[in-house]
Amino acid sequence: MKSLAEKVVIQQGDLTEMDTDAIVNAANNDLILGAGVAGAIRRKGGEEIQRECDAIGSIPVGYAAITTGGKLKARFVIHAASMQLGGKTSADSLRHSAAHSLRIANERGLKTIAFPAVGTGIAGFPLKDCAEIMLREAAQHLKGETSLETVYFVLFDEAAQGVFERAWRKIQAEPARDSAGALGA
Repeated sequence: MKSLAEKVVIQQGDLTEMDTDAIVNAANNDLILGAGVAGAIRRKGGEEIQRECDAIGSIPVGYAAITTGGKLKARFVIHAASMQLGGKTSADSLRHSAAHSLRIANERGLKTIAFPAVGTGIAGFPLKDCAEIMLREAAQHLKGETSLETVYFVLFDEAAQGVFERAWRKIQAEPARDSAGALGA
């Protein structure tokens, strides 16, 4: 059985090239695939993804919806609505949309999922905060009963990858530090 550390993979790359069960789109709640990650998904995956989004319609901020992957290698796209169209991402909307994305993947029995740094592009959310929130949600989800075996975080550049790796090391060190502190008391 894989350890929690082995179930989370942080890498630099192109999210739209991931051969996983699902990739996550940094979506607005109207599910309009405009710029950034969403635009790249629409271009590579084809217009059928946008048509499926149109059929779903608007969802609440902080929720997620699932469509097929169109022409992408990924079988599904999970649209994490962390903001309104043209709006900003908040810590709460990021936390809830990431958790909802993981629940949808589990409900579908998916084994692999790949996230971008949701909300850090045009929505302007700080990368370091994004990394901590999303990695904590992934760790919490993976500690419970789930079909997911690997959660990937696919970052656009080396700097973003470094921010996620540092946040992940910090999160992994916390329980050991907490238990050591409790023992020493």
